[in-house]
Amino acid sequence: MVRRHVRLATTAVIGVFGLALGLASCAPGVKPEELDAQLAQVREEFRAGDDQLAGRIDELERRVSSLESEMQALRNDFNVSMERMEGAIKFNVPVHFDFDEADIRELDRPVLDRFAEIARTYYSDALITVEGFADPAGSEAYNLRLGRRRAQSVKQYLTTAGGLPADQVKTVSYGEAADRQVVPGARGPGVTGIENRRVALVIDYGGAVRGAGM
Repeated sequence: MVRRHVRLATTAVIGVFGLALGLASCAPGVKPEELDAQLAQVREEFRAGDDQLAGRIDELERRVSSLESEMQALRNDFNVSMERMEGAIKFNVPVHFDFDEADIRELDRPVLDRFAEIARTYYSDALITVEGFADPAGSEAYNLRLGRRRAQSVKQYLTTAGGLPADQVKTVSYGEAADRQVVPGARGPGVTGIENRRVALVIDYGGAVRGAGM
């Protein structure tokens, strides 16, 4: 659809040039063969520009198709849900923490590896925010600190094992914020409330950190 609109616009511009040059043929002192040569040159220049633009559109379409496949695999392989926001995508990843802990569990590393790969390939200039959460056990102040430790732990993993630049990833903690709890009120110790002991990952492609990104 994009390519069709571009070519229609280019054809229209060529038509305008052709009409202008056709009218100019009535001007005294201008030979018809000279006008024909000029018109041929204009057409060739627009055709070359059209081909170059079409090539860029084809490449963009390939990248979009590949990204869609990667996103679908993320859903299917790791049960990741995504929320589209203005200029950003939030990934609700199944990365959870043991009670009162901030260490990344071994079973959660593969989904972080896959996320980092997608971010490196398709969002190399985007700002990534790691949001940390805690269940409501303990004080509000303590859980805010615990959520920050969890977010920082994930950032460290993404910027070391995941290969993302440190200036591309920031952290924020929401602690035990009631409106962000997956299971309202669920808390530890033990596995109870683990759904609330988590992180979320936000790719803000509208807030590029190193120039314009995809």
